[in-house]
Parts: sequence; C-alpha cells; structure tokens
Amino acid sequence: MPQEQFDVIIVGCGPAGSSCAQFLARGGAKVLMIDKAKFPRDKTCGDAISGKSSSILRELDLEKEIESRPHAKIFGVTLSSPNGSIVEIPIAKRKGQQGYGYCCRRMVFDNLMFEAAKKSASVVQQFQVTELIMEENKVVGVKGTDLANNKKKEFHAKVVVGADGALSIVAKKLGVDEVDPNHYVSATRVYYKNVKGVSDKIEIHFVEDIMPGYFWIFPLENGYANVGVGMLFSQIKKRSISLKDATFDIIKNNQRFKERFKDAQIAEDIRAWTLPLGSKHRKSAFAGAVLIGDAASLIDPFSGEGVGNALTSGKIAAETILEAIAANDFSEAFLQRYEDRLRDTLDKELQTSYKLQRLGTNRFLLNTIIGKAAKKEEVRNVIAHTLTEETPLKDLVSPISLLKMLLA
Repeated sequence: MPQEQFDVIIVGCGPAGSSCAQFLARGGAKVLMIDKAKFPRDKTCGDAISGKSSSILRELDLEKEIESRPHAKIFGVTLSSPNGSIVEIPIAKRKGQQGYGYCCRRMVFDNLMFEAAKKSASVVQQFQVTELIMEENKVVGVKGTDLANNKKKEFHAKVVVGADGALSIVAKKLGVDEVDPNHYVSATRVYYKNVKGVSDKIEIHFVEDIMPGYFWIFPLENGYANVGVGMLFSQIKKRSISLKDATFDIIKNNQRFKERFKDAQIAEDIRAWTLPLGSKHRKSAFAGAVLIGDAASLIDPFSGEGVGNALTSGKIAAETILEAIAANDFSEAFLQRYEDRLRDTLDKELQTSYKLQRLGTNRFLLNTIIGKAAKKEEVRNVIAHTLTEETPLKDLVSPISLLKMLLA
C-alpha cells in the first residue's frame, strides 16, 4: 500500500510547529504534525509570553483565546541588582492603550496553539521520530515508532520541519546538535502558591549567591507563581553548582526572599530544562528540511524568552516553504532563503541581547545598569523593550548607544 504523501511534515507540535502549521495551511499546504507526547502536555518553561508573541497571535486570530484561558496579565518588569537596587519598569503603551504581556502555563498555551493548528492539519501523537528518510542527500520523510503499540512507521513529505525543541532529533540527524556550554542555559521551574508581594509584574533578580545567573518570580493565575533559577552550562560546570539546591536556598535563606516565601506552598515538584540560546548560530536550512524554534537555537540570550522567536521562525519557515512548493524546488539553496530571512529578522536583536547578557555577568556593570535604570527613563525604556515589547530591540538601541546611555 503506497504511503500517503504530504507537502510538509512538522516534527513537534509546540508553539513553533503549531504556528508554522497554521501559516502553511493558510497557503493551501497539506501538513502532517507529529509529536511524541499526547496533548495537552506540560513544557517546563518560565511561562512568559512577550509582546512579540502577541503580534503573531493576533495575526493568527488567537489573542482572544488566551484571554479565555487561565493566565495573568503582565504590566511591567521588576529588576533587582546584586547590591539590592530595584527598578520597576512598566510595559510601554500600545496604540493609546496600556500595554501588557501574559504569563500562561505552557500546558495551557501550547494546547491552545495545538488545537488551533490541528483544525487544518493531520496529526499523529505519541509517535517518536527516530530517523530521517533520505533520497539523493535530500530529506524526504521520517521514520519512527508508535509509542502506543510499538509499531514502526514512516511518513513522506516534500519538506520536513524540525520543531522538536532543545533536544531535537531532527537536528541531531542533520548533524547540528552540538551543545556549546557558553550558549546553553539550564534552568529550574517550581510552581508556588501564595508568595507574598506577587503583583502584575514579572520579577528578575540578580542574586549575589548565583551570579552570573538570575532568580525569577513570574505571576500566574489565582495566586500561583512560576519560580526558578537560570545559569549558563559553562558557569554551572565552573561552579559545580546544583540549580535545584540553589533555587531552594534562595527561597529559604536569602534575606530578600525568605519572608515572601515563608507561608507559600509548593504546588508542583521542581523541574529543570535546557535553553539553547540564539547567541550562536545553528545551521537551519537543508535539502528538504528546516529547523525552527528551540531546535534552531533561537532563545533570547538576555531575557531567556523563546516563544516569540519560535512563533516568528514558524511564520518565516512557512512563507519560504510555500514558495518552495510553488517552485517545486526543495534544495538546500532554495530553503536557505528561510535561514537568510530568519537571520535578517532576528540576528541584530539576538547579538545585542547577547552583549547585554555578557554585561550582566559583571557585578559592577549590572549594578550600574539597574542603578541607571532607576534614575534614567531612557535606560528603563530600553530594558522594557528588551524584555517585553513588540518593537525589535535592533530598532531601539545599538550596543554603542546603550553604552553611551549607561556612561552618561
């Protein structure tokens, strides 16, 4: 019996894969979405959804869907430095209204995206992709195992999209899964209820004990909060630190936080995850295949936010793939248009964020940045846009102009 042929197979049904599927379907492509999990499923994350994400969600007519699900609206950012300086930064207004972002559990948000995508795509869940099918050095499909019955199966398509996250099987099979400890972050996440002082702002705290990492408290619905610590792989190895122990040490013993957590309750066990940063390029276009989202290593190095770039990469990939289908050309040279457009859209922003991240590894400079932000509206605006707003960072500030502001 002949195999069913698809235009596009998307491996991974998270935000990147689901956004890509929706944009492809709008262009008339026949899409198959594959995921090893069964939705709804959890995804360990900080749960913040930035303004950049909101612009794509509006384009997909999904912003009202978030409003109808459990979430917290975010109206600002609280930053604190190692020396205890604190600055509160409101999110910039948008079109005459108060701007805001969201914190929404990935169990909820990813399922929202998946449910929207599957309306116009075929879906296979609980299927573990293990191999790429190659013909004449071009990807033409995937092989794997149905986890429900352990049966082997294969699917064929003109293009395979790797949207399968930080530990992407597709990237591994394409030979681009190198982990550079200077460009990967490990992070913890633990849900708490009734943390004192949680407001409508996300909190990012640069705590002396875990420098150059940081500690966060992100508000969620109904009195819950997402709490965690993030640090570069290279620093974890250098310091031989346990992020789980560091998280609870801050919560229980740090003078700035122990009172806030004294009567709080753990709502779910602590988990860890990996963040591949966009500060180092990962090849993302191949003959018959592209990588998007975390599989393409696109997380913002300064804010740690990945959903916005995941959604953006899904859209850009879909636009390029639709052009490839129209031209009947799935060569690496043609699909390189995707990677070129991706870099044109994100690179300056990611590299500036990387410079900001590196500034944040220096206690003196970090104290200076946050101290200046407490006094200078111009610096507050830069940080606000970096963390939360829709306007790309590359359009707001260059590294040189940032330094001029800090040294003014």
